[in-house]
Amino acid sequence: MSGAYDDILPRAHPVSLRHMPMPERNRAAQFAPFAALSGYDGKIREAARLTTEQSELGEMEIMLLEAKLRILQERAGERPLVRVTYFEPDARKSGGAYVAREDRVKQVDEAMRVLVFTDRSTISLDALASLEGDVFGDIDDRMDAV
Repeated sequence: MSGAYDDILPRAHPVSLRHMPMPERNRAAQFAPFAALSGYDGKIREAARLTTEQSELGEMEIMLLEAKLRILQERAGERPLVRVTYFEPDARKSGGAYVAREDRVKQVDEAMRVLVFTDRSTISLDALASLEGDVFGDIDDRMDAV
């Protein structure tokens, strides 16, 4: 059976006199995957990342939060420890995520509409979903009775 390359098969492999042969371990880089669309993988991961929309609080939930905020204002000097759940908007796409944090409250700033912590970080009062802590006593039970 004769092939198209029968005439060159018996010849010796050419070796360059100017260039050293590439080590075998470096040759593999020639066959590495090529990303024709740089950044495409990151965009796909970002699109697949899930976010949620901020849910609207009911009338009773709003009343409960307002009552708890009044308690925090009255007792801010004590630097009470609270567990806060709030909505944090996503920086890259619509929606966001609910985040829980436990920290000491320094102040409820009604003018700026923020909850100020002892480390000076803030959370918007409009983002609050829930407040919990010993400082509130049994307010949850009392509001349920209303």
